[in-house]
Amino acid sequence: MISSKTEQKPVSPKKRVAQRRRLRAGIQLIFFLLAPSVYTAAFSGTKEIATAIGAGEPLAFSSFAAALLVICVYTILFGRFFCGYACAFGSFGDAVYALSQLIQRKIGHRLPQPPELAVHRMQKIKYLVLAAIVILCAAGVYAGLSGWSPWDVFSMLTALKWCGSAYALGSILLALIVVGMAVKERFFCQFLCPMGAVFALLPVVGRYTRNRESCLMRCSACAKSCPVCVETDADNVRMGECISCGKCSDICPKRNISYAGHISDGNAPLAVLLRAGILFAVCVVFGLVRVL
Repeated sequence: MISSKTEQKPVSPKKRVAQRRRLRAGIQLIFFLLAPSVYTAAFSGTKEIATAIGAGEPLAFSSFAAALLVICVYTILFGRFFCGYACAFGSFGDAVYALSQLIQRKIGHRLPQPPELAVHRMQKIKYLVLAAIVILCAAGVYAGLSGWSPWDVFSMLTALKWCGSAYALGSILLALIVVGMAVKERFFCQFLCPMGAVFALLPVVGRYTRNRESCLMRCSACAKSCPVCVETDADNVRMGECISCGKCSDICPKRNISYAGHISDGNAPLAVLLRAGILFAVCVVFGLVRVL
């Protein structure tokens, strides 16, 4: 007897990973085109708060401060999904790295990668960058350093504005960052991003964690796929570095990596779209989405 229902074959791990990478790329593209200023707004909120504290002025609840607050609250609830899926600078870095990898494969030559221990140490640089910016803002000096910020240059470029010679130093710094992006995945996010330093310090609820006891011997697929060199152990003090890209969850052969402690596949398309939808709605409410 022939069944009237067609049995669906389980999706192969390779195909599942490919499908989810396309979904992530699509979400990144949407946020890059429609909400490229979210990072800049949150960063401006950080600078405003530091400047007000340094000047001894009361904190004003401006649009920038509001953007910083809501992105921080979102990060506490859902992890660094903003970093992994919605940050324009992070998405740009992913595109640069992907293009670099394609070129390296075509010419048959791979650029050397820094050892994991060096990566762990270099990840602390972004905390020094954050501290330096906070100190400069509190001292009232930062506002006078116009033209040197690579973030300002990137923001103007995404808005299709010409920077001009006044931003020559910022343009040079951005070019150097792009070179780093081509060599090391998530170069800026790991080593230089001041907002990454802020998010890494937050007590995150929605994290990816693995059941280490059920792992295959000498597998380490999740660690090898992680762009920021983090092992998803619940007691890992470095879990703040996780950018919630979900690559570890997608590639795990035994599906041992859960989300928020109990969701077995927190990187399923529906779960990803839900988090993206909530973040996009927040951006709409706070006027961080532009109409093309």
